[in-house]
Amino acid sequence: MKVALVHDWLTGMRGGERCLESLARLYPDATIFTLLHVPGSVSPEIERHEIRTSYLQKIPGIARWYRRFLPLFPSAIESLDLRGHDLVISVSHCVAKGVVPPPDAAHFCYCLTPMRYVWDMYADYFGPGKAGLLTRAAAALAAPRLRAWDVSSCARVDRFAAISRHVAGRIRRFYGIEAEVLHPPVDCSRFRVGTGPGEFYLVVSALVPYKRVDLAVAACTRLGLPLRVIGEGPEERKLRAAAGPTVEFLGRKGDPEVAEHYERCRAFLFPGEEDFGITPLEAHACGRPVVAYGRGGILDTVVPDGKPGGEPEPGAASPTGLHFAPQTQEALEDAIRRIEDGRARFDSRALRARAESFDKPVFERKLRQFCADGEALAASRRG
Repeated sequence: MKVALVHDWLTGMRGGERCLESLARLYPDATIFTLLHVPGSVSPEIERHEIRTSYLQKIPGIARWYRRFLPLFPSAIESLDLRGHDLVISVSHCVAKGVVPPPDAAHFCYCLTPMRYVWDMYADYFGPGKAGLLTRAAAALAAPRLRAWDVSSCARVDRFAAISRHVAGRIRRFYGIEAEVLHPPVDCSRFRVGTGPGEFYLVVSALVPYKRVDLAVAACTRLGLPLRVIGEGPEERKLRAAAGPTVEFLGRKGDPEVAEHYERCRAFLFPGEEDFGITPLEAHACGRPVVAYGRGGILDTVVPDGKPGGEPEPGAASPTGLHFAPQTQEALEDAIRRIEDGRARFDSRALRARAESFDKPVFERKLRQFCADGEALAASRRG
């Protein structure tokens, strides 16, 4: 059986690429199709596969400016030639699921999210103050066509899996399709449980508006507590200007340094609304609690210690963090104070166990079953 793996773009190793990596191990002879590829930007596990790109790859400077070509993405993904493949598995957060499979092929999609830029997070990317006037005008013209294409191209997919209940809800709302939930993996083997109470609060994030790192910076500045921020992005200058003397910006760090900071932190702060969120589970793998905004994919991973300011629910799983709401600086400060004054206490063994329930072997076992169903469907179509 000839297998094609489809990914939006290969420009770095993030959560989606970790999932693709597992598929690449499962299908070592598969061809990977993508809009564009920056050689050396992803893991050797992915790089050793044959990688075929779209016509966008030929545009000068595309690796830096590819997001500006969003209106061309549908035609670019449709231009990929998958003839001769029996099973297509797409890992999609933008347009990968819109690839055109061969007529008799089975197409299963592991959906990281429907295209958030044009659906419920449109204002976060293209609202007033989020983008320039020309960009906003272009987005207003392109978004209706992109939404229509995004819905119509679902007909090319035989079965969807979503990374969280939150994303499954989006798929139901925007596409009218029911998706099973297959949580992404955290590689617990990369992390050790930290000791002691921890030295600082920690954020590991791209510095972009919807991540709401500004809340963590403002809260720790006002409380006078140490905060370390790992990551980079267009919001960095603004965040530095708002930060007090207890906040440090460390830029991009490699995996070993990030793991060391998880081990040494007092708690991990996760103030944005995410589709899933691997970083909170990485913190749990180091035995550290998470303070998170209580919406989105975090509801699948971080077990709260009851309602904010309240007691744990009877019979609930061991708490692994605090959920705060609303999404304000004051609510985040209240949650941090519960850790500082000892009202919120956590068992590092329970935190590690929570992470291990999402460990890579667990994910890959479920992924194999998902793909086996695709193989069975492809085989039945081949006769």
